[in-house]
Amino acid sequence: MGLALAGLGLGGVVAVPQTAEATFGYYGYGYGTQSKGMGGAGTALAQDPLAGMTNPATLVHLGDVWAVGATLFNPNRSYTADDNFESPPFAFITPGRIKSGTDWFLIPNFARNWMLDENSSLTLSLAGNGGMNTDYSTAVFENFSPPDAPEQFQATSPTGIDLVQLAIGVSYSRRLNEHHSFGITPILAVQGFKATGLEPFRPVSIHPDHVTNNGRDYSYGAGIRIGWLGQITDELSLGASYQSKLKMSRFDKYRGLFAEEGRFDIAGTWNVGLAYKVTPDVTVAFDVQRYLYSDIKSISNPNDLPIAPGALGGSDGVGFGWKDITAYKLGGQWRVNPDLTLRAGMAYGDQPVPSTQALFNILAPGVTRRHYTLGLSYRIDNRSEITGAFMHAPRERVSGTNPNTGPQTGFIQMDQNEFELTFTRYLH
Repeated sequence: MGLALAGLGLGGVVAVPQTAEATFGYYGYGYGTQSKGMGGAGTALAQDPLAGMTNPATLVHLGDVWAVGATLFNPNRSYTADDNFESPPFAFITPGRIKSGTDWFLIPNFARNWMLDENSSLTLSLAGNGGMNTDYSTAVFENFSPPDAPEQFQATSPTGIDLVQLAIGVSYSRRLNEHHSFGITPILAVQGFKATGLEPFRPVSIHPDHVTNNGRDYSYGAGIRIGWLGQITDELSLGASYQSKLKMSRFDKYRGLFAEEGRFDIAGTWNVGLAYKVTPDVTVAFDVQRYLYSDIKSISNPNDLPIAPGALGGSDGVGFGWKDITAYKLGGQWRVNPDLTLRAGMAYGDQPVPSTQALFNILAPGVTRRHYTLGLSYRIDNRSEITGAFMHAPRERVSGTNPNTGPQTGFIQMDQNEFELTFTRYLH
């Protein structure tokens, strides 16, 4: 029974975030450095070729341009397990505060927009994601199997996961008339995943040899994003976009870890937004975005009930219990002079992590909800521009208990910092 209880620890694994950048669940708060300086708002603004990942309808308004940049991402994550029980429950996390190692990650990005004619464009965008991993030096789940359990069921150290992602988008954007444009982006994605230190989970899996310590595995898939942009008045523009679920191949080496025998699709999302020119030099933007985590079993399946052997890896295998969330993004920019533009913004979202799952999400504590941003662009010459953005997500904590670990309480927490710098070259 103690080995079966260990399966609940998967709540932290199946929710492993797929993006390296400041997150709502496992999605970044924005795409494109200019948009990021405005709190991630940009559905109704044509500014940046990488922002086609937000709304591909904006791309036809950019002209011939390419941009290359890099993000320095700093997620600080830890967990605390309390010792507030009179006698140890059958399965529990060793009391104490443990901080994950590896706090800095460098993530590249690139985009190129070609004008096919005055009313249509083709864009290639490439974004490398990673960094939302955990690396604990201890055997976190050492108390999830009896001391006399076979060696293959005894937790080892280090404990952690690592999931990285490369996304390639090829966007076609067309101006429908003077006021409206449409865009479509087929997206190809590849994910790499590995897990270590999860040996006590093997007895509750339908594939016990495909749970942990199997090296890096890869998953491939595709999806699509569509978008619309409308210039309603000289001052007001509106935008909307939808991204389908990205259907991914299974992680074969970890088919005993994730639900549906290793399936880990990427959740769909939709967003709407507006941009308003207060003056010719001052623009305010506001976006609302919805993240559809409930469509992904590995993420949304509950794990707050007693777990029996065979519960992991099946079609209804243990998941993370995440819910769909909504984020709100507000930003502004001020064109100080022809060479300098300043930006600021903020974003706020729901918490996807239920408190009943908090103690077991230590492997991926992606719980940040508030993001505050600053940004600027500086024209080097008529065709070249450097854009920077800074983001700080204050520490967010989720506390709770789980029925499978008795009275033990605990919490997970994370804060984040991000620096992004992009060079943009306008070709005409």
